[in-house]
Amino acid sequence: QVQLQESGPGLLKPSQALSLTCAVSGDSINTDYYAWSWIRQPPGKGLEWMGGIASDGKTYFNPSLRGRASISRDTSKNQFSLRLTSMTPEDTAIYYCARATLAPDTYYTGSYFSRRPYNYWGQGTQVTVSS
Repeated sequence: QVQLQESGPGLLKPSQALSLTCAVSGDSINTDYYAWSWIRQPPGKGLEWMGGIASDGKTYFNPSLRGRASISRDTSKNQFSLRLTSMTPEDTAIYYCARATLAPDTYYTGSYFSRRPYNYWGQGTQVTVSS
């Protein structure tokens, strides 16, 4: 059974950078045909796919983040991380890490990643941006 667990700071000031880590157990993040993504939900709004990383290390992002996001991984620890710069109160949300299955022999794009069904989720971590 795959399990994901987010960790990171709960409170940030505007202009600071957010760093979150997702620890994965029950499967390797190197396994082919999986998307490991970050998804958030602002208060009173729907889910927003932010970005993801594939088993080959390639990353894909939601264009709405305008280059503020980066995703990295540490295969030795079986975890992947999100960094989001220039935080504003509009970035206040519950942040989730999640896994989806990718089809083989497919050209992967951010849009493709965002539309995949995510079957495994972390419990989520609240991030609040406030001065």
